[in-house]
Amino acid sequence: MRFDVLTLHPDMVMAPLSTSMIGRARDAGLLEVAAHDIRDHATDRWKTVDDTPYGGGAGMVMKVDIVAAAIEAVRTDASRVLLTSPAGRPITQADCIRWSKLEHVVIVTGHYEGIDARIESLVDEEVSLGDFVLTGGEIAAIAIVDAVGRLVPGVLGNADSAADESFSQGLLEYPQYTRPREFRGMEVPEVLVSGHHGRIAVWREERSRERTRERRPDLWEAWLARTVGDPIVD
Repeated sequence: MRFDVLTLHPDMVMAPLSTSMIGRARDAGLLEVAAHDIRDHATDRWKTVDDTPYGGGAGMVMKVDIVAAAIEAVRTDASRVLLTSPAGRPITQADCIRWSKLEHVVIVTGHYEGIDARIESLVDEEVSLGDFVLTGGEIAAIAIVDAVGRLVPGVLGNADSAADESFSQGLLEYPQYTRPREFRGMEVPEVLVSGHHGRIAVWREERSRERTRERRPDLWEAWLARTVGDPIVD
């Protein structure tokens, strides 16, 4: 799978994606990641990529013609083009799973006051990390590559890890424990050291539902709506 990130700060994008799991996946040839400087498509001697907004207002706006040229330089028939924006739809785990099945994802990152709105006609999806504003889309792009790339077959050491973790089944993941068995008076739940795999599975399912109900009632209500009629729903 290949990712192309269009940005004003390629080094900011590539540094974290050259380490840890994504870095190893790139070294193994499972993922290809490249960051392209949008300024390379500027047409004047000063490499200008922004201008003042029509109608007035604070800040500068990235020029649609420059960003369009950057997209067209990397886009293919197999590409899915994502635009990172505070106005975009919040990304979900289901999105990451869907994108992980693609051959090529292009991520367009904005800066300043954003990109001329006409760029929306040249992208497939406008997405956001959440209801807050970053100084630029680079951090969002890094998060997308990480969240999607780790789902590509072979990237995770254990293929079951992605299936068990939070959001994969619509619920938060159950709590995890390791040694030491006792820490400052807090004991690992007895069932987890019982060796009884059936009881462990039931405990984990119960804790997953309990955590979701207490911490993310929005996810809990959505999960209940999908599982109406399930005899094991509590």
